[in-house]
Amino acid sequence: MELNENARIDTSQVDDRRGSGGGGGMGGIPIPIGGGRGGIVGIVIAVLVALVGGGFGLNAATNGGGGEQGDNTSLEQTCAAEDALEKLECRNTLYVNSIQAYWRTALPQAFGEQYKASDTVFFSQGVNTACGQADSGVGPFYCPADSLVYIDLTFYRVLADQLGAEGEFAQPYVLAHEYGHHVQNLLGTNEQVRRQQQRDPDNANDLSVRLELQADCYAGAWAKNATGTADEGGQKIFTSITEQDIQQGVDTAEKIGDDAISERANRPVNKDEFTHGSSAQRRDWFTRGYDSGDPKTCDTFKGSV
Repeated sequence: MELNENARIDTSQVDDRRGSGGGGGMGGIPIPIGGGRGGIVGIVIAVLVALVGGGFGLNAATNGGGGEQGDNTSLEQTCAAEDALEKLECRNTLYVNSIQAYWRTALPQAFGEQYKASDTVFFSQGVNTACGQADSGVGPFYCPADSLVYIDLTFYRVLADQLGAEGEFAQPYVLAHEYGHHVQNLLGTNEQVRRQQQRDPDNANDLSVRLELQADCYAGAWAKNATGTADEGGQKIFTSITEQDIQQGVDTAEKIGDDAISERANRPVNKDEFTHGSSAQRRDWFTRGYDSGDPKTCDTFKGSV
């Protein structure tokens, strides 16, 4: 995977709240694990359970408010430097730029809806959101109540060290999955699922799995088209994405399946408790999105998954 050093890094798509605090511990946002909130073994397992999530906003009460806007001055200066692409925060900002550039075109083409941009919030340790307070232990997530993606960039160390997802492409995959939840929010899928879960609580976990697998599929569709995305000046954002990069995305999807997480936590694998999908399901739906390059093929709510 090669990023174009001539592409403009649009830091306006990021709200940099690192160092501003604002978290309030793990209690603000419930972590979905099976049918309840218990059984989490340490911070690493909490991260694994929440990994590449999106269920927080669906399962958490909206507490209102949200966090204050961060100060992007430092990020703007860092990402304007010649060595910007060597910086984790700048590369991730460019990934966000690519993902949103894709959906600005793909959403109206595929679904007839205009895309509304969403910022990604970089935070450290803790953050206030419209879905409640969260800290780094919940991993990256999307909050439908404020339509924002949240990530503590130190999460990628956990992703590499604890799961072995060391490849660089694991990072844009994570972000593309979260923006998949934003697309679901724009299309009303999140709200439809929430209402259906209330009507049919016995199938709430199955509906959650389908929502997550669709976000994986959307991430795959972006990956297929990522080399065609460009900045506002027309400069391509990626100069190349290789099959090895895509395999890193596939490997990451497999390592964050509910069965893999249960095994890592030394817990019995119970399919009835899955909320994000098995390793095989996550791999298959990411691959389906990539192979087709078309988000219309990502309807996980029909038939079996």
